[in-house]
Amino acid sequence: MALYAMPTPREHIEKIRNEKFLIGSEKAHRILEEFHGTVELLSDELYSKDVHFFMELVQNAEDNEYEEDVDPSLEFVITSRDITGTGAPATLLMFNNEIGFSAKNIESICSFAKSTKKGNRKRGYIGEKGIGFKSVFLVTSRPYIFSNGYQIRFNEEPCPGCGLGYAVPEWVEENPSLSDIQKVYGSSSTLPATILILPLKREKVDAVKQELSRIHPEVLLFLSKIKQLSVREDNEDPSRNTVSAIAISTETECKTRKNINAESYTLELSANGDQFDEECRYHMWRQKFPVKQENKAKRRMDIEEWVITLAFPNGERVQRGTTSPGVYAFLPTEMVTNLPFIIQADFLLSSSRETIRLDDKWNQGILNCVPSAFVEALVTLVTMTDARAPVSSLLWMFSFLPVNSSPYPELNAVRESIRAKLIEKEIIPSESGTDQNFFYKPCEVGRLMPHFWNVLVKAKEEKVSLKNLSHHGIKVLNSSFDKEEYDPVLNFLGVGQVNSEWYSKYIRSSNLVLGVSEDVYLELLLFLAENWSSKFRNSSIGDIPLIKYVDLDGNVALCSINASAKSHRTVCLSRQQSWLIDWNREFRCVANRFFMPMSTYDAVRSSSKKDVVLEWLQDQVKVVIMTVNEYADVLIKHLTHDRRLSVAYAHFLYHSFSQKYLSSGEVNYLCGLMPLVDNYGAVQTCRYGVLVPANQSKWAELIVSNPWSQERYVELGEDYLRPGNFAGQSTPGKQFMDFLKTHLEASDIPDISPPNAGFPTVSGPLTKENAFLLLDWIKRLKYKGIRIPEKFLTCIKEGCWLKITMNGYSGYRPPSHSFFPHSSWGDVLQNGSVLVDIPLVDKSFYGESINNYLEELKTVGVMFEFAEACEFIGKRLMCLAASSNVTRDNVFSILNFIRFLRGKCLPPDSFIQSVKDGCWLKTSQGYRSPGRSVLNDQAWKTASEISDIPFIDQNYYGQEILSFKVELQLLGVLAGFDQNYQLVIDNLKSPSYLNYLSADAVHLILACIRRSGSSEKLVRALGNTKCLKTDAGFKSPGECFLCDPDWGCLLQVFSCFPMIDETFYGSIIVSSKWELRQLGVVVDFEKAVEEFVRHFKLQASSSSISKDHVLLFLSCYRQLSGMRWKFPDEFKRCISEVKWLRTRQGDSHIGDYRSPRDCILFGPDWESISPITLLPFIDDSDRFYGDAIHEYRKELKSMGTAVTFADGVKFVADCLRIPSNPSNISPENVFSLLKCIRMLEEKNISLPESFTRQVSQKWLKTHVGDGYSSPNQCLLFDQQWESYLKQTDGPFIDEEFYGSEIKSYQRELSAIGVTVDIGRGCALLACRLDYHTDFTAIVRIYNYLAKFKWEPDGEAAARIWIPDGWRRGKWVSPEECVLHDKDGLFSSRLNVLDKHYYAELLCFFSSAFRVKSNPLIDDYCKLWKDWEISGHKLSNAECCAFWCCAVKQCSSKKTEELVESLVKLPVNSGSDEILLLDKRDVFIADDLQLKDIFEDSSPHSLFVWYPKPSLPALPRTKLLGLYSKIGVRKISESVKKEELFFREGVELKQVNRQDFPIGKVLVKLILGYLADPSIQLEAEKRHDAVKCLLNLTILETVEPIAVRYTLSLSSGKIAAERGSQMIRWEKESGELFVQKIDRSGGCKNLIKYATQFAEIISKGVLWDREDHANALAELIKLAFLVDFDEEEVDFLMKHKNMQIFMEDEEFLSAAFPSE
Repeated sequence: MALYAMPTPREHIEKIRNEKFLIGSEKAHRILEEFHGTVELLSDELYSKDVHFFMELVQNAEDNEYEEDVDPSLEFVITSRDITGTGAPATLLMFNNEIGFSAKNIESICSFAKSTKKGNRKRGYIGEKGIGFKSVFLVTSRPYIFSNGYQIRFNEEPCPGCGLGYAVPEWVEENPSLSDIQKVYGSSSTLPATILILPLKREKVDAVKQELSRIHPEVLLFLSKIKQLSVREDNEDPSRNTVSAIAISTETECKTRKNINAESYTLELSANGDQFDEECRYHMWRQKFPVKQENKAKRRMDIEEWVITLAFPNGERVQRGTTSPGVYAFLPTEMVTNLPFIIQADFLLSSSRETIRLDDKWNQGILNCVPSAFVEALVTLVTMTDARAPVSSLLWMFSFLPVNSSPYPELNAVRESIRAKLIEKEIIPSESGTDQNFFYKPCEVGRLMPHFWNVLVKAKEEKVSLKNLSHHGIKVLNSSFDKEEYDPVLNFLGVGQVNSEWYSKYIRSSNLVLGVSEDVYLELLLFLAENWSSKFRNSSIGDIPLIKYVDLDGNVALCSINASAKSHRTVCLSRQQSWLIDWNREFRCVANRFFMPMSTYDAVRSSSKKDVVLEWLQDQVKVVIMTVNEYADVLIKHLTHDRRLSVAYAHFLYHSFSQKYLSSGEVNYLCGLMPLVDNYGAVQTCRYGVLVPANQSKWAELIVSNPWSQERYVELGEDYLRPGNFAGQSTPGKQFMDFLKTHLEASDIPDISPPNAGFPTVSGPLTKENAFLLLDWIKRLKYKGIRIPEKFLTCIKEGCWLKITMNGYSGYRPPSHSFFPHSSWGDVLQNGSVLVDIPLVDKSFYGESINNYLEELKTVGVMFEFAEACEFIGKRLMCLAASSNVTRDNVFSILNFIRFLRGKCLPPDSFIQSVKDGCWLKTSQGYRSPGRSVLNDQAWKTASEISDIPFIDQNYYGQEILSFKVELQLLGVLAGFDQNYQLVIDNLKSPSYLNYLSADAVHLILACIRRSGSSEKLVRALGNTKCLKTDAGFKSPGECFLCDPDWGCLLQVFSCFPMIDETFYGSIIVSSKWELRQLGVVVDFEKAVEEFVRHFKLQASSSSISKDHVLLFLSCYRQLSGMRWKFPDEFKRCISEVKWLRTRQGDSHIGDYRSPRDCILFGPDWESISPITLLPFIDDSDRFYGDAIHEYRKELKSMGTAVTFADGVKFVADCLRIPSNPSNISPENVFSLLKCIRMLEEKNISLPESFTRQVSQKWLKTHVGDGYSSPNQCLLFDQQWESYLKQTDGPFIDEEFYGSEIKSYQRELSAIGVTVDIGRGCALLACRLDYHTDFTAIVRIYNYLAKFKWEPDGEAAARIWIPDGWRRGKWVSPEECVLHDKDGLFSSRLNVLDKHYYAELLCFFSSAFRVKSNPLIDDYCKLWKDWEISGHKLSNAECCAFWCCAVKQCSSKKTEELVESLVKLPVNSGSDEILLLDKRDVFIADDLQLKDIFEDSSPHSLFVWYPKPSLPALPRTKLLGLYSKIGVRKISESVKKEELFFREGVELKQVNRQDFPIGKVLVKLILGYLADPSIQLEAEKRHDAVKCLLNLTILETVEPIAVRYTLSLSSGKIAAERGSQMIRWEKESGELFVQKIDRSGGCKNLIKYATQFAEIISKGVLWDREDHANALAELIKLAFLVDFDEEEVDFLMKHKNMQIFMEDEEFLSAAFPSE
């Protein structure tokens, strides 16, 4: 047998050309030519950018095979040498040190979409498309390959022998030769096995160079093979080099496996180039995730695991250019994610390789796993660090958090998922105050404000403990982390500020106030001040003692902000702080004012932010900044009755003034307020002055007793004369008294203002000396400008102490009733007056000296003037008038007295003024004053007709009264009319006397209105009287009209307007328009129009406007429209809105009244629309307006009447009346209506509801039903419908009946409800599906409905046709259907739609009708119920199908249905069949030991079925969980365990506790676990929980401890089995029974013992918190296995973030003193 010889590379190439490409065969030529075009198109589509060939070459190199001792590398060299002889301006060479091309590789590269890497993803291949190499044709026309003896090239031009390009290999004899290549590569190095040579197209050179210059250094980051990559340019002239050279290498450092699915390692990436030399370490996290069934992709069906790698750059990323890719599919994409880490996975890429396909389910499944990988990586980074490492060394890890959003929504979802997972992880370091680091969830940690950190740092420097920072309800973020630079990270994690109450609790529990220096204390106050308004105003910080003050004993005390702010204790500051502190103690803090310590004051004063602190202290704490003056002012109010403090206060003022702390003015003011001790020793707080009495004063005889006692004058006591010593200050007596005299202003009697009270001396006659003494006192007061008090002066004025003489008789009278006589009138009044006697001062008694006190006499009331004497006489007479004693003779006496004074040339004015206002003249209207009386004459005749004038009663006084006309006029009596219109008005008669007035009376009234300034009374009186004569008789003014010739025609339309009788009043009445208007007469056009409008409305309301009225009004309207008058808006509204025009409806005689704007003036344009409307035409029949109405077309139009068709089209919408018989509607009527609709739409007039109701009737002719349909049930057929339907498929408008013109009204038809849009006809077509039985038509309609994504809106439309042939079938509801039945179980129960309809319509049935894709759990439950009843033995496939559905579809509600539905559950029968047993007798084998015990003894299986092996769609854990919800009991919970007594003779040996692992380390571990905040156990309860371990008696036996297990079944039987255990704890007796450890049994026996020990101890300690027992048991088991070594247990506690506190350490020390 001959050996088969392998062909040489050249022979292999020839074979490919002949056999594969049929070179020379005409038959294949045409097919291959077409294939060439396809490949060319595919290559163009795959890579939209020229430079993508580079990534394909790197990808190919990564997929190549390499020798074990070789570091895989890839080199790119671009040169200007034309080594291929093709004339290329530049050539790119790629050198790869792989093992070289095999024959299979060559065959693959000569094929299309036939990659040798397809289906080999598991082996690490990253290429897949099979066309990657072809991408080089984008930059070259002839690529060359030199590898393993192969020297070939390809050409993009079709091969002449076969007509195909791209894939046909050609052997290369020369150009290039290996020596040419060696020159480019470098003669000192051996050529690698594979070389790719690309002579570049001229137009691609720059693009390739640019791509090579910006190769990203991270290109190797996720490649498992390629460790080195370089790019350089080789030219004979180096100055021509333009490519930026780069050499990239990677090295994997330490590699740590976390668990079976994840590993972490560090990778160092370095890049060297012409202009840079950079390196970066990347922390790499690589984790595996199972591929979910729903994310499976066709191109990845063989892949069971996703491998996701995350790269975290530790430092600046190595990069070239401005951006760095964030997503890799082994090689970088062009996706800039804005995430601070890099994602690598086996993503499916877009055809251009620029991005991953974000909408692909495979990629979505990967992205869904990224958050879990990220969180695992970060948690590992943070928590695996040394527990005592500085927190600052951990913070770089948090820089990888995706705090910024990504431009890709899908990656933002990843970002949000990362956030959601991280906030549940304990990764945030807290401030513990110890070297131990503790981590908590973000929500459990809070931040402090930077300013407060400054306070804490300074306090810590002063040895203040900060250990309790995290003991106030929330953990405090570590100070290294709590910085502004980490704000984005902390905000992303939701770490917020601690609340204001935390500050309150911490400050209260700390020593930050009294335990720190004043500088730190001031810093604390500054912190509170700057944040008070925004954070602390409403917090409990206000209740913390924070504010320092000096108390009564001179010690520093504290008060709260609220206490200070509410004035419970006022804290103060002052420039004279030390001075006021001393005096405040002297005053025993009586004013509730307390001063801050001097040291605090000095700290505030020296602070750079003292203004902020002081402003806060003043505004919020209500600290008062006090001067000495303000302190003194406040102090006064608290010295009320304390004699000593009152005296001390005076000394305080003296010394403060001496120290210049008080000014002279301030001292004067305070002295005026301070309480004084009087000569009786009483404290007087209220005073008017201070009195120093002069006992020998000459004033004593006049004053007798002190009249100032009621005015609170205080006489100083002897306390002020003694020396004093207060607040360490001594006061000499004399200087102190001088101080008081100066500043208290103590006065003698003559210098004091008289009291505001009378004194008894002046009540009777005074001696001449005392009278002059009193006048001297008054003179002195006036000289000093002192005001004489009213009561004091009145007492002097009214006292009878002044001697007078009167008609020769002397006596004493008050000064106010006395006159000082003057020689010119004194005697005249004494001798000539017959009316009153006048008292004169007795000059003979007082002598000439009295003349020196004239001003003082005037002051006390003595009268000096003639006018005063006349006034005196007049007042005496008026006193008589007041008592009705002025007789007729007295009146003539007064008149004679006036005449007498005039005769003596003395002015009577004063006398007249004193009597003129008295009511002493008798008139026709009773007694009146002269000024209100009239002397009657002829001029008052007309006035008497309308007024009651008060004429002087001449019958009473006689004719004599007329002789005193001059005197009466001087008194104010009116002696003639003289246009006294106001008097007429004032005395107007009652309205009942003002009817039917004469013409003169009316003219007088008009004159009164014209001349008087206040005619309202006259107008009111005449308002309701019939005083004006009209053409309708006498009427009230408000009823009358003054006719105007210009507009009077308006009043003549109706005969109801009374007009003033000009004949009666004369033409002059027209000139009184203004006066008539005041009375209420209508004289103006506007008012006349208003009244016309009122009457017009009234007439219209009763339909009383006749034909004559209308025509007369229209005539007048035409006349007035041509004049200057402008109609008011109300008039216009009235005539256009009021219903006064008679109309008829259509052609009928039925009509009603309407407003002009609601009417139409009929014309020929309305003929076509009339049959289908009832329009309001003005009734122009002979019965009403006739043709005459058409003469006023213009006027009617101005009033709003529609006189053209365009104006009246708006009425059509409201007046449409569709006939009950639609066959009466012609196409012309329809087109007329559609034209109206068009015009309405052009005018933007919306169609009313009444129109909608009318058009909603059936009146449009269609192809279905009875022939007519309402518009909303019609469709308009046009070309766009023809692609989907026929006219007979639905209710389309009958085009044959209406003609093609109907299509031109598409918009108008749409407005009335006709469906014209193809996308809106779904509902109409769907609701008429029931009419069809033709399967072809039904499918057509379904396709249309699917195209436009229709969904049913009611049960009627939700029907599906199940065909039985083309014309037969039935309509069923969607609930009776299912799309698929993959298991073939439901064909008898449900209609399976994929048997009748193709896939596209199945999607439609699913989305529109909600047809279930597969049978639901309810269907399976019904099926299961049938199986239960029938006793059907299930196959494994049937059981899998049911439970796969149950697990997949089961929600909480469905679980309840399963519980109710399923009575029996599956168990294995031992054969291939599965039995169904009562679920009460079926158990979950959660305890394998118990399972073994009971399974061997039971006649049939007790344990529920599950598939073996487990199916991906039916995980065992989910199935068992579902069984549990249904009610299947766990064997561990169902079995009762009974601990048996020891048999007789068993030896029990007591063990020393120190020889058994129940000691300090175990207790410490348990305490650390119980201290976790989630368990919520205070220290005392923790200690109580472990006390049960401290006094245990441990008894050891060599034999197992027997137990019995029993299981109750539904039949009532009990299955019982025996077993054993190693440990038993009887808590009541405090005894722990243990089996002696057999260490010869190996690790298995030790683990078994450790497990039972841990479970017994944890359940015993946590008997009331069993949900935490398992976690504690795991910790105890680990500790047991390391023999409770303290160091190892401490590490375990730190790793689990467990700690014990000071109180726990004290408990351990007490419990284990020897340890």
